[in-house]
Amino acid sequence: MDPQTKTQTEKTLRDIIINNPRIVLDDPSVMRALILANEELRGANIVDLRGVAMKRLEIQLGKLEATHRSVIAAAYDNLAGTQQINRAILKIMESSSFESFLVMTGKDMPDIMRIDFACLVLEAKQQEPDPSLAHLSNVLIPAPTGFVTEYLQASTVSGDIKVTLRAVTAPNASIYAGTSCEIKSEACIQLDFGDGTVPGLLILGAKDPNQFSPVQGTDLLTFFGKVYERAVRRWLV
Repeated sequence: MDPQTKTQTEKTLRDIIINNPRIVLDDPSVMRALILANEELRGANIVDLRGVAMKRLEIQLGKLEATHRSVIAAAYDNLAGTQQINRAILKIMESSSFESFLVMTGKDMPDIMRIDFACLVLEAKQQEPDPSLAHLSNVLIPAPTGFVTEYLQASTVSGDIKVTLRAVTAPNASIYAGTSCEIKSEACIQLDFGDGTVPGLLILGAKDPNQFSPVQGTDLLTFFGKVYERAVRRWLV
């Protein structure tokens, strides 16, 4: 570039910046380059406190933006989860028989809640399944007395509806024998159907190891568990 062209280009650029200073002020990369150039002109023996403050403010702004994004993402996930739970509850209410209820559990619930597996475990003294429900043996799973407590290790859990979120490293054969995919995490909701009835367990499984984690909240699943519990109670009475 010849000197005349360079001078003209610099003048044009100067005029643009004077007329539109926000072009520079709103661009972090440009501002950073200007600050570094200014520091080089001053030399290493001069400390620019305002520059230091600006760097700290820039770091804080970055942290605030990251937090803002995290809050928005969490709010979106919570809204999506609420919508899924509501849709699943509507499906429960549509069930006209225990068989249709189990079909909903094994088929519709995984689709609605975006999981890969769902089943209802009921403790029973006799392990022989109801012949009329034999085709749903992978959804309604009979278990021996004490199975729910043993499976959950429930002594560490408290509350009317006990929700356990955890990774699955060694899938239980009696639960996941009929699944076509490898379950990596699960949500276990302990169900109490009242005095004189057998305890139950609703198990939701996912291929994603991060789908269910102990650090996640359980409010939505607790609410869903109460609704599901009441629905099962109708068919057991």
